[in-house]
Amino acid sequence: MSSSTGDPAVSFVVPARNEADLLPATLSSIRAVAASIDHECLVVDGDSNDATRAVARDHGARVIGGPATGQGDARHRGARHAGGRWLAFIDADTRLLKGYVETMLAFVREHDLAGANSRCRITGDWRTVPFERLFNYGLPGLSPPVFPGFNVFVSRSAYFDVGGFDSGPNEDVTFSRRLGRAYATATCPQVLVETSGRRVARDGFWRTVGYYTALEYRRQVTASGSRN
Repeated sequence: MSSSTGDPAVSFVVPARNEADLLPATLSSIRAVAASIDHECLVVDGDSNDATRAVARDHGARVIGGPATGQGDARHRGARHAGGRWLAFIDADTRLLKGYVETMLAFVREHDLAGANSRCRITGDWRTVPFERLFNYGLPGLSPPVFPGFNVFVSRSAYFDVGGFDSGPNEDVTFSRRLGRAYATATCPQVLVETSGRRVARDGFWRTVGYYTALEYRRQVTASGSRN
């Protein structure tokens, strides 16, 4: 639903590539939690070869096409097409829980924040528990806090002021730190999203740890090289 009187309050930006199976639950959850406000939903398709685009349109989302150049690029492409005063970046395997919009808007306004995320729940078995605790208690304690890319709520003006998402390794860490150094950011202590633990289910606990550790190493090497 888009605003008929001006810009929508919130633009939901969902990067997706070959996500026809999981996307319906995500888009249905967005529609349910945002029903009471003016909003828009943009699915940024990364050259899918399944029914991702058709699924998005069937659920009332606007489809933004483009090459599969990474989630950072996809999020930024969506942001450039979005008109909302707030941008909510939600991954295609993430569902919003009841009260998401009202709680996030109240949280950023009460604490005068330019960006926030919330605690999350991760589906799966015991192997997802350490990641859930990292997202809910570890990353929020950093200075500035780090927001996982599947759950980012940021003012449009602040987003573009700091340059938005890039498409390098661990692009969500880079963006969170850039945003948090320029503006006040924080994590809402309520659990407002549920995201898939499919990577852990597919690759196992230790391979997943290794994957993200390697990404962070590459991110730091890239950042160090850009400063030299």
